[in-house]
Amino acid sequence: MISMGQESHPADQESRRLQKGIRALIRQGESETLEFKESFGREAIETICAFANTKGGALLIGVNDKGDIQGAKEGASILKEWADMISQSTGLQPSIEEVRLYDSRIVRLQVPASRVKPVMYHGKAYYRSGSTTRQMSVDEMTRTVLASVGMTWDEAAEVRASMTDISTAQVKAFVKMARETGRRPIPAGISPRELLQKLKLIRQGRPTRAAILLFGKTPQKFYGQALVKVGRFRDKTLIVDDREIEGTLFDQIEGAISYFREKLDTRFVMTGKPRREVVWEYPLEALREAVINALCHRDYLSTAHVQVRICDRELLVMNPGGLPAGLSVEALKRTHHSIPRNRQIAEILYYAGLIEQWGSGIEKMMRACFTAGLPEPVFESDMAFEAIFKKAAAGQDRHGPASGTKSGLSGDQVKVLRICVKGQPLAAILAAFGRTNKTKFRRGVLAPLVAAGLISPAIPGKPRSRFQRYLTTDKGLAETKGDPPSHAR
Repeated sequence: MISMGQESHPADQESRRLQKGIRALIRQGESETLEFKESFGREAIETICAFANTKGGALLIGVNDKGDIQGAKEGASILKEWADMISQSTGLQPSIEEVRLYDSRIVRLQVPASRVKPVMYHGKAYYRSGSTTRQMSVDEMTRTVLASVGMTWDEAAEVRASMTDISTAQVKAFVKMARETGRRPIPAGISPRELLQKLKLIRQGRPTRAAILLFGKTPQKFYGQALVKVGRFRDKTLIVDDREIEGTLFDQIEGAISYFREKLDTRFVMTGKPRREVVWEYPLEALREAVINALCHRDYLSTAHVQVRICDRELLVMNPGGLPAGLSVEALKRTHHSIPRNRQIAEILYYAGLIEQWGSGIEKMMRACFTAGLPEPVFESDMAFEAIFKKAAAGQDRHGPASGTKSGLSGDQVKVLRICVKGQPLAAILAAFGRTNKTKFRRGVLAPLVAAGLISPAIPGKPRSRFQRYLTTDKGLAETKGDPPSHAR
């Protein structure tokens, strides 16, 4: 659509609306969905192509990258020519509007996200990364094509493989796990081939990539990058021990845990029970979750491996491939929808009981570290995703100092301890915070306190009971320095 701007009375409602919208965009600044260009040309079309391959966006011609209005130099008659150039080179038909602002002409080109991707321009595809336009690599184009048809990488058939490459023993082991969890009914006597067909792990008569990684006799024969490299480091370059863990994804998970059991330090705690409690240097539950997360969500198009680095003061689990578009590190720490990069792998791990609930892995890592008295893990995402587990600083409680408490509790958690001195229902606790989302608050704030023994539910195992109340324990009272304010506070 092309609408040619004309000189009009200042009171003209439509003109004012457009001017107001352009001012708002300029104030907003460049972003993933907004770009400024002083003039129209090749880079402008590359940007439009990138918008179409990402989330859509608006391009303002006549504004420099600092947000200063320069004014479009071309006349109004050129707009039709721009539209033709874009359509002929990319197949896109953006809306084009011309607005006069501060005696300067601004042209806005708006394009939605394309349904069919990738959109190409002169044989190349582009995408938006933050406020930057980047050219897609071959791997990125492959992922884009798969996503546009509703497929993930692991769902495609492995044309080099056949059923002779599938391990019957691995399939039977999975059947046993799936039956124990009860998450996937599996008929008695079903053959491995029939089961893989029911699970859609066979396409066009060939095992899918997921089937090879999960049940293959030698997965690395097809995907040499699909392994875990673990090692102990004295510093960034000095490796004192390392190992490569191959096999199926199930083998790699168990191999990594075995390495942790072999190399990590332990201590024993007397609990009054007949057996001493073993406390690991880092909670194995959290590390297991991190390894599963890395193998499930890694980018298998990358030639890099999943890496585990054990250093003196921290342990890092890193997988190639950052977070999917639309998911941030901060969002991971809240209740969120799972966006599996490898849908079939995630599904099979869920049936096997290795994934408790899609989208819950980060929360489990955080809760396990809290319970163990360690700092909250650090999560970082760029070209790779990293989960970093840290020890408490020397001379500090394992939680480290924060909010003036002994265990580094958050301000919200300290407030809960004080509110629950007399025992309170969830509704009263939420009201004190001005919150309404019960599930999010229960998982993010209450559950770690219960797990740490700082508050006690009146009805264990039934957090959703309408008769449920929470009471601060003696251990919780100690966290408030023994001077807990009244409920009114």
